[in-house]
Amino acid sequence: MRCRAVLLKSTGLTSEQVGEQTDMTHISVNSWVKRFEAEGIKGLETRPGRGRKPIMDCSDEESVRKAIENDRQSVKKAKEAWQQA
Repeated sequence: MRCRAVLLKSTGLTSEQVGEQTDMTHISVNSWVKRFEAEGIKGLETRPGRGRKPIMDCSDEESVRKAIENDRQSVKKAKEAWQQA
């Protein structure tokens, strides 16, 4: 979506028009364009530390899988079972 916004903006569309096509605000469109201009394609990547943090540590993948298989409907219960194991 970020690349698409930059490409659409480069065709001469306004930020509002690009925002309508990409479901972004015109402020977000402008921010991504500025970041692309400053950093290139690398600027469009998600930076470390962003996004949802992992709920479970997969250091012991087998026990995590077992916990999830035993209680697929509740991540909270699966997490508790994994931590107890």
